[in-house]
Formats: sequence, structure tokens, C-alpha cells
Amino acid sequence: MAAVDQIPVTVLTGFLGSGKTTVLNHLLRQPELNGVVAIINEFGEVALDHLLVESSEDRLALLDNGCICCSVREDLIETLADLAARRAAGTIPPFHRVLVETTGLADPVPVLHTLMTAPDVVARYRIDGVVATVDAVNGAHTLESHSEAVRQIAVADRLLVTKTDLAADDALARLEALIAAINPVAVRHRVRNGMVDPAKVLDAGLFDPSARSTDVVRWFDLASQAANAPHDHRDHHCDGEDCAHHSHHAHDAGVSSYSLVIDEPIQRDAFARWLDYVAALKGEDLLRFKAIVHVAEQPDAPVVVHGVQHVFHPPITLGGWPSADRRSRLVFIVRGIPRQIIENTLCKFASVSRAAIRRSAA
Repeated sequence: MAAVDQIPVTVLTGFLGSGKTTVLNHLLRQPELNGVVAIINEFGEVALDHLLVESSEDRLALLDNGCICCSVREDLIETLADLAARRAAGTIPPFHRVLVETTGLADPVPVLHTLMTAPDVVARYRIDGVVATVDAVNGAHTLESHSEAVRQIAVADRLLVTKTDLAADDALARLEALIAAINPVAVRHRVRNGMVDPAKVLDAGLFDPSARSTDVVRWFDLASQAANAPHDHRDHHCDGEDCAHHSHHAHDAGVSSYSLVIDEPIQRDAFARWLDYVAALKGEDLLRFKAIVHVAEQPDAPVVVHGVQHVFHPPITLGGWPSADRRSRLVFIVRGIPRQIIENTLCKFASVSRAAIRRSAA
């Protein structure tokens, strides 16, 4: 198939809480992105991000319960092949681009290597660019603590520095200097609330790892060497009785994810009190928190809450429930915080009955 017929793929990456889904939501609302399909990768027992993206179901595909850089790479290949087949058969509306949003802990190199080498993918698709979001508030600390964040920036064609309204000018200048040292060739933009002109992030040109740093070239060489080797599951952390296939994921030692589903409505003030307590007590190790909450005072309008370490953003009230499921769903990505501690604090500070807390969506 000629390259001109290949469907461009834009990969949207960035560390936990850096604003990927907010950017994706904004982009999908722009007229320039009519006819674009988004593939959202999540891991954990409860998928949530796809419910928060305001788009029709035929424009979304979900890769859940695994990280795209390891356990669900085959699913990505199958999803892209299925989309192309359905497009050719006319069973879905025609699309002219795919946006792939990775998990916050994803190493983008294996993902990009897969998109560049899998025969079923390269016959129909081409990588048209890598966009990475960087949190202006937590970015510098994240780069010091997590190698995935460094790699996300290093391979990017476009860098979106988010939450600039929350960061001091000197801190923002230091972060941008650090980013420039990691990737001096990427085009950088400051954005607020995910609002970016699609023209600034799309059509970046055919991705070429050889044009990046020597580290990036080496990472892709290693990815080629490892392409046919069995995946090493030692990176997956199991948490005693909670250990289940793909239910916990960690690239850094001690990092795990888990989810809670709460059957009963939650009082607004009690939930706010619980958030304050968790941020004060465990904020340093709360790498990412996201939730859709059934607030007792407004049962027909769920509240969405996002947090990264000590920083919790103002709650957002949706216009209505995105699905028939009206239970609260809480997703945690943590470093060394046992699930039981979270459950205990919910009961004590948010007045949630223990019988209403479930450990999976089932």
C-alpha cells in the first residue's frame, strides 16, 4: 500500500495527571477533527477516562486493564486492524486519523516501535507525530523520579506544558529549561485547560527516531532486540490477595493502581473532607487520583474530581451521567499506599458505609 494511503496516527503521551485526557477532549470538539477516532488506553479494574471524553461511541475505542507499552500491545494491533477493516467495509463512519492516548506510566518507545514494525499496522497506518503533555506544577519532580516521563518528553515532536496558570514564573522557566535539555528539537507550547490549536499538534511529519538524541536511538535499538522476547512480568506488582491478572501495574518499584466502586451516594462536604485528609496525609505518594462521584445533593449531575499528589483541581459537574451506571468510581495510582488505608479513610471521613465499597466494577 502506498504511503499516501496510510492513515496518520498521532500518539498522545504524558505522565500521570499531566492533562492528556483534557487535551484529547478539547481536540475532539474541534471541527478539524471530525472523522478522527481516539483509542484510549487505561489500566485497572475500572476504566474511567473514556466516560469523560465528550464524543460519540463510534469515535472511541478503549484498551483497558493493561498498559499499552507492555501487556496490551497485541490489543492495540488488533484494534487498529479492526478499525481499518470496519472502515473499508463501511460498518463505521469513515475516519482519516487516529489519536492514541497512552496511560500515564507508559514508556512510549515500545508503543512507537510496535506502530512502526507490526505488519498489520504499517500496511494501513503511519505515525504522524508524538505529542507529550508536561505538568507545569509537578513536572520537574516527576522527571527526577520517573524514567517514563523522561522518555515521553525525549521522543516527542510537540510538547504541551499544561497548568501554566498554577505554576510560578521561575519554576516554569526552570522546567522549560529542563525539558529543552532532554529534547531540544521538539516544538513547545504552553496551554491552559487543554486548549490548543489542532494545527499546533497535528501533521508533525513522519516520525523518525534517528533524528532524536543518542539515548532515543539506543532505546529503539533495544526495543528491536526485545521485540520477539517474552514479556517480563516482574514489572507488575501484586498486592497480596488483590493480585490478579493485569489488575496491578507498575514500572517503578512500589507503584500500583487500584479502583473502588461505591454503591451509595456520597455527601458533598464529607467527600471534600476526605480529599483534604488524603492530600495532607498521603499526597506525596498519591501519583494520580480521578473519580466520577454520585453526590447525594445532585443525583442527576455527577462530579468529576482529578488530583495529582497534593494538588486537587476544582471539581467539575457534568451535564448528566455518561452511562447508565450511576455508582461512584474512584481510580488510584499510588506509591506504597495500601488499598485498605483508602477504604478505612473513606468510611471514617467521607461517611461511606463499608458495605457500599466494592473492589471492582462487578
